[in-house]
Amino acid sequence: MLIVMDKKATAEEVQRVVDIIESKGFTARPIPGGDRVSIGILNNEGPVDPALFIGLSGVKDAIPVTRPYKLVSRETKPNDTLIEVGNVIIGNGHLTLIGGPCAIESEAQAMTIAERVKEAGGHIFRGGAYKPRTSPYTFQGMGLAGLKILAKVRDTFDMPVVTEVMDTETFDRVEEYADIVQIGTRNMQNFSLLKRAGQCRRPIMLKRGMSATLDEWLMAAEYIMAGGNPNVILCERGVRTFVRHSRNTLDLSVVPVVQKESHLPIIVDPSHAAGKRDQVIPLSRASVAVGAHGLMVEVHHEPQNALSDGAQSLYPEQFTRLCRDVRRVHDMLKDG
Repeated sequence: MLIVMDKKATAEEVQRVVDIIESKGFTARPIPGGDRVSIGILNNEGPVDPALFIGLSGVKDAIPVTRPYKLVSRETKPNDTLIEVGNVIIGNGHLTLIGGPCAIESEAQAMTIAERVKEAGGHIFRGGAYKPRTSPYTFQGMGLAGLKILAKVRDTFDMPVVTEVMDTETFDRVEEYADIVQIGTRNMQNFSLLKRAGQCRRPIMLKRGMSATLDEWLMAAEYIMAGGNPNVILCERGVRTFVRHSRNTLDLSVVPVVQKESHLPIIVDPSHAAGKRDQVIPLSRASVAVGAHGLMVEVHHEPQNALSDGAQSLYPEQFTRLCRDVRRVHDMLKDG
């Protein structure tokens, strides 16, 4: 249930509602809005009687929430969430472009690519310091040294950085260095990691699991928000199907559905969906055309020598073309 407070409700009136909710053994989660405060009721096993709140001073309405994901749902928060990362805003009306290599391989590599991403108009730099790999014998990332290189990229080029966290043991370290903490597809339902992300002071980028339904994905986001972190960015990266012409199948239909169901921003990773360089730009155009709030694209100046995912990484000049193309699509939709 969502308790909607009056615009003129005082802090004492809000606290009284919180106290009543908690006296019933439930969890109260205040949700600041544009001009009023709402209070979500969590951890209730069944329906909550609205009569407990209707008539209380400062209460405007008590609205049942029908979705299993409460904080993530647009029923709870009708207006879109905008997430600020440094001088970058992610969400409705903004097209956020994220570029960089799959993995940080050296300082020279990261700085070279970051310069080209910045010149192309990229807003955020991506790069993995810890890499979940299918084979235990392939490059696993530089760890702390990679995080320090990411910090140098941020300071040098004035670009926020996003990198993946793989486990709770290294979460503190990643949180210290990253501006956005990514939870990858293999960890979408790692509930211990999701709970730790709920305590994180950084925005979380939550990638869709490779076989996850929409409800499973949004419930994973609910874990993070229920833990206290409201800044979640959803990332569609393709799902596993029977096709062989691409690495995964990019589910563009999920973008407008997510926007109908949730207030959270959604971006698309066409690189991991495609697995092949020549598909990335067309899929990027299509992603923006269906309303994605941004893109996360792999870029490498020497993809033939990349230690991971070279085949799907764009050359810097291709990333420049991508940025130009998707801005045209975005501007056309905005003007139309």
